[in-house]
Amino acid sequence: MIREDFRDFLPADVPADKEKEFLENFEKSTGGSGRLMLFAGDQKVEHLNNDFHGEGIPEEDNDPEHLFRIAKMAKIGVFATQFGLISRYGRDYKDVPYLVKLNSKTNLVPYDAKDPYSQQWLEVEDVVRFRDSSGLDIRGVGYTVYLGGEHEHSMLREAARIVHEAHSHGMLAVLWMYPKGPFVKNEHDPHLIAGAAGVAACLGADFAKVKVPYDKEGQPLPELLQEATTAAGRTGVLCEGGSRIDEETFLRQLHEQIHIGHSRGNGTGRNIHQRPLQEAVKMADAIYAVTCENKSVKEALEILA
Repeated sequence: MIREDFRDFLPADVPADKEKEFLENFEKSTGGSGRLMLFAGDQKVEHLNNDFHGEGIPEEDNDPEHLFRIAKMAKIGVFATQFGLISRYGRDYKDVPYLVKLNSKTNLVPYDAKDPYSQQWLEVEDVVRFRDSSGLDIRGVGYTVYLGGEHEHSMLREAARIVHEAHSHGMLAVLWMYPKGPFVKNEHDPHLIAGAAGVAACLGADFAKVKVPYDKEGQPLPELLQEATTAAGRTGVLCEGGSRIDEETFLRQLHEQIHIGHSRGNGTGRNIHQRPLQEAVKMADAIYAVTCENKSVKEALEILA
């Protein structure tokens, strides 16, 4: 029996015998709210070690296991990271809800020097076999699409197949939708972000992780997100967390993205893991409270106390 309030979230390419599994993955990952709190742990490739070692970053963040400790102890929807890290640490963190990131690229080559192409590392079938043999709680897969370059067509094809194959196995599919390259003048342009969100919907994604839209003065305004969340239709829009900022500002912006911009969650990494373990867990819990438990900013800040 399909829950009436989740009927719009069930894609038609999920086979009848996988509908129950898909809806269970969706409900558990969103805490029954329809909103996803995605703890992003894919930056060790994307940003190399810049996010994990340096001034203001606790030494423990340099160890990949810090991410897994947070994911185990905190309230999260899914922990998104690469297959290899999950295979190295998964035996010790079997209860963590995972989303396997199927592609990643480093930031060594500037986008204005060469159009980005982040090719798929593994097949969805590889993830399914790993899930079944390991017994890990793998609920979905993720993939980054870079729109606007010469390799766009290849990534769009890979993304479309990944989404469809994930659904065929009852798993969630999350797409990181980032316009990049010499033809992209402003990554935070609200109209461009809405276009990227619309492409994610055309690819059939359950959720799309996008940049935060800025106004002409470079300020994030939640009203500017409405074009993207409408353009995405039944695909939920998640805003990236970005660089670490103070807790109250982050939680207020997240609350406004959800309640004014109509986003359906968040994809947060640095604002969680660039903290000592206990602080990181509290921050993740506060983000989950705003995202999935419909708590106010005031109530979320009390979790940090």
